[in-house]
Amino acid sequence: MDKKIVARAAAAVLLAGCAVSASAQKAGTWFGGVGATRIAPNTESGNLSPPAATNTQVDVGADTQPTFFVGYMLTDNWSVEIPIGFGFEHDINGAGGIAGTGRIGTTKVLPVSAFVQYRFLEPTARFRPYVLGGITYAYFYGESGSAALNALNPANPPGGTSIDVDKRFGWSLGLGMTYAINERWFIDAHYARTWLRTTTTLNSGQKIDTKLDPDVWTVGVGYRF
Repeated sequence: MDKKIVARAAAAVLLAGCAVSASAQKAGTWFGGVGATRIAPNTESGNLSPPAATNTQVDVGADTQPTFFVGYMLTDNWSVEIPIGFGFEHDINGAGGIAGTGRIGTTKVLPVSAFVQYRFLEPTARFRPYVLGGITYAYFYGESGSAALNALNPANPPGGTSIDVDKRFGWSLGLGMTYAINERWFIDAHYARTWLRTTTTLNSGQKIDTKLDPDVWTVGVGYRF
């Protein structure tokens, strides 16, 4: 067989493997999917206001939960995406001068986010990296203090110390990629950092400021309509 024919056939197979139907990724396409998201705060804690032990700080733990997402291709390269979750629960642990005391409270959070994405390469590309930016509203709820917090707090009120975490806006930047399994189905993965600060108030009147700045990892499987 002619070597040129073999080379052309091999090139055609390679191109077929690297491309999908343009109709699946072009402007006007809706997409959605399901996956898992891990939120891991990078906690930098202030000190609890008096009366409190010296250097009383906190560290906030990570959580992983199933999530959904839905999006729309505004152009062949620009898209918008809305992640949909049902809440995450984070342990609040002692740090600084009270490190080693373990969990002193918990809080739930429902992050309400909207992302704009710029997707590189052509709509026919099977692999498309992208950058993203957006805004997140962190809706904290279901906060509770622990017996350890009651024991540590010199201003512990009758009935125990309760906590309230302020709901705040933050902004996000990140990187991601999609890989088309076929014309409709795809795999999506992205990482984002959200810049977020909040204040926690105890029912004793004490306050503590915390920078959370979580890393957010999401992996999912999606479908284009």
